Parts: sequence; structure tokens; C-alpha cells
Amino acid sequence: MRAKPGQHLNQAGVDLARRVGDGMGRFDRVVTSLVPRAYETAVAMGYAVDEQMEALSSTPDGLIGEDAEVDLYQGWVAMQRAARAGGIAERYVRLQSQLMRAVAAALPDGGRALVISHGGIVEASAVGCRPDDDFAVWGRACGYCEGVRLSFDGDRCAGAEPLRVPGSTLES
Repeated sequence: MRAKPGQHLNQAGVDLARRVGDGMGRFDRVVTSLVPRAYETAVAMGYAVDEQMEALSSTPDGLIGEDAEVDLYQGWVAMQRAARAGGIAERYVRLQSQLMRAVAAALPDGGRALVISHGGIVEASAVGCRPDDDFAVWGRACGYCEGVRLSFDGDRCAGAEPLRVPGSTLES
């Protein structure tokens, strides 16, 4: 949560990140986007950031928004539908899937990573990793401090589940 157009977390965002971070356990690797609020979210959750990646920082022009391929407010299914149609979305979900696989591959056996990015990127990652899943049951897109738990068996994404925060919203 931030006060737009600012790029830093506001106090409500810090408070939410602290609440969500409590009880999450340890992570072997913490990766965020280059956007200040992503880094600040990790720190507020209680984690040191190991790496920041540009590929987690923004979505390509024409992917999300008015007159774009994906209306993010329509949720996971909108990203999946757009990816199946080809174009920007198909390429982007593939890129995000490759990135998630690389993060997972760098972990020790049984390791865990926390990846903090932004709306649209989280959905693209899940759709890219699990393109044939039924995302209709997942409902709306991610809100603040929400995400998806991806589990890997080698380089194969073996499962995905949405992680929800009661009272979270879809604003960025």
C-alpha cells in the first residue's frame, strides 16, 4: 500500500506486511522487484533481500490495463485466456515461468523462496507455470501482500495455490 504517486509503502502497507510476515517461517532466498515498495515489503515482513530483479518490476506495454490484452480486475482467468490467445501475454507468462523455475532451481533441496513482485506479474507467473490449471476457482486477481505458492519437482511446477489475505484489495 502506498500513497500514489509515491513509490514507498505507507504505514498501512508496513503494518499489513508485518502482519502477513508473522509466522511465514524462514526462506532460503528472498527476491524482489526493483520497485522500492517491493523491497520495503520484504523488510517489513522481516526478511533481508538477497536479490532484486528487473523482470519482476513491471509488465510489458499493452499487457495490462484499459485497451490492453488483460483486464487484471477479471482475475487469473483473464491472464490465462490472454496467454492462450498468443501475443504479449503468451510471451510474458512464458518469461515469468522461466524466471520462477530459475529461482526454484537455485534453492537447496527442500528450500523455499519468497518472491515479491506486483499485480499482473504474480498472475502471469502462475499461469505460465501451470497453464492448464482451472483458474476460475481462484477468483479475483491478487491484492496487497497476496500471491501464489508454487511447488516444484525439479524444473516441473508440481502445484500452485493462491495465498489470500483477509481484507486485501487489488489496488497497487
